[in-house]
Amino acid sequence: MSKKILIAFDDSENAQRAVTAVAETFARDSHITLYSVAMDTEALCKMNSPALTPYFKSKQSAFCTMADKKKELVETAMQQAKETLINKGFKETNINTKHEDLQEGVARDIIHEAEDGYDVVVIGRGGTSGIRDFFFGSTAQKVLNAARDVSVFIIK
Repeated sequence: MSKKILIAFDDSENAQRAVTAVAETFARDSHITLYSVAMDTEALCKMNSPALTPYFKSKQSAFCTMADKKKELVETAMQQAKETLINKGFKETNINTKHEDLQEGVARDIIHEAEDGYDVVVIGRGGTSGIRDFFFGSTAQKVLNAARDVSVFIIK
């Protein structure tokens, strides 16, 4: 049965495992969106104010270079994920990629996107420590707890 599937995506192994799980589990006529949320660094990179600390000014270029590199890595990983799905029999026309700048927080942004008519959210569970998860919660756990009217599959 065809589903509208949202895969929360970044350049991690966990995200790739989520793609593999979808490729091995869901009907080939499903519509899939690879959804990436990234910090909006453009304004920060263009910032040029006399009020900025000398330390920030000295590190600004390196930070912006790293942010650009991260976007490239995610885009490359998305293309690989798309190829994985196509190789498993999914139609290229049924696979979309969507990049958005961080609005409210990664988990909340994923949930807002999921509210746009998706049947399933698939998210890889990160490798953070149990202590960190206990105090702050993982993104996957936050999505699971807050999602309404959509199934959530967490892939380990």
